[in-house]
Amino acid sequence: MSDQRPFVLHTRIITGVGGGPEKTILNSPRFLQSHGIDSACLFMHPPGDDGFAEVESRAERAGAEVISVPDSGPIDFGAIRECIRVCRERNVTVWHGHDYKSNAIGLIVNRFHRMKLVTTVHGWVLQTKKTPLYYWVDRTSLRWYDRVICVSQDLFERCAATAIREDRLSLIQNAIVVEDYERTIPQAEAKARFGISSNRFLLGACGRLSPEKGFDLLIQAVRNVVAEGQDVGLLIAGEGPAHDELQTHIENAGLTDRVQLVGFLSDPRELFQAIDLFVLSSLREGLPNVVLEAMATGVPVLATRVAGIPAVMTHEQDGFIVDTGDVRQLEAGLRRCLDEDELRVRIAAGGKQKVVADLSFSRRMERIANVYGSLDGIRPAISNRALIGAPS
Repeated sequence: MSDQRPFVLHTRIITGVGGGPEKTILNSPRFLQSHGIDSACLFMHPPGDDGFAEVESRAERAGAEVISVPDSGPIDFGAIRECIRVCRERNVTVWHGHDYKSNAIGLIVNRFHRMKLVTTVHGWVLQTKKTPLYYWVDRTSLRWYDRVICVSQDLFERCAATAIREDRLSLIQNAIVVEDYERTIPQAEAKARFGISSNRFLLGACGRLSPEKGFDLLIQAVRNVVAEGQDVGLLIAGEGPAHDELQTHIENAGLTDRVQLVGFLSDPRELFQAIDLFVLSSLREGLPNVVLEAMATGVPVLATRVAGIPAVMTHEQDGFIVDTGDVRQLEAGLRRCLDEDELRVRIAAGGKQKVVADLSFSRRMERIANVYGSLDGIRPAISNRALIGAPS
């Protein structure tokens, strides 16, 4: 067993500016340092992708080293060779994959540079014609990994139902750097930056503009409560293939003066500080960081009952939960949150307390360090603090 400091290479395929998992990946290196672990983030991305500059900018703010590997996919042998070179040059001891392709590539690279294989399953949400193939590649790869980390109970159960040994599985929920989400400006000023009157009740949503996010259902629910006389607005932050379809939906609903697709926000805190209620309308998710970020900002959250939501949120205590894909329940939830000030105050306070107590990033990284420390040959180099307790 070696006494060298372990070197973890976080790897992921990324297009554009990325999404929630990138926040987790980019925040990891600075927190792992205190546990005696060095790390870097290797992103494989389309050559010439303009969005990658934003990822590099976010990495600089997070103090994370980013290694860029252009990848023309689906099988780019040049990208694979570059991954092998990086692993040899940096003497990588743990390859930590974060999606189906990085998991498959990790198995190939491991034949040329021996290391431990760890992956985080963030959730399989985007549905395309190739999705069944991606699932198959991922399930096949995960069986050969030393440790598989799942961010929600349903993902843990799905992995356990495959050929993955249960002693290799860990349930570690997503978390955020709570201190990053303290309010910095008054809500009225934050609303004004989006051109919204301080008197209008403002909803917020955030995510990739694609069908599984259920934004069309949210727009329909907003249309119905507005028709009842409620002064409601909605900001949807994000980019994606459903942009034009959603914009048409907004126009057909007569909501162009109330619903805005605000595009990508380099700092989503602008949204959280402006809104009165955050809404997650997703049909499929893992455990979305945006929900935790809203809670940390002190914003009440209305969410559909997807994946990890029921595990981190208790209905009417620290969040408001409705059934998935049911626009009538979404409307009913909006009405209650609009009409009951005491309910909103209660779930906002409970949500912030929940995140601070149970979902802080420092606690999550202690558990991740425990997972690394459980691997043969890694334990001696990791600080004693990281090894208190068993991996979970």
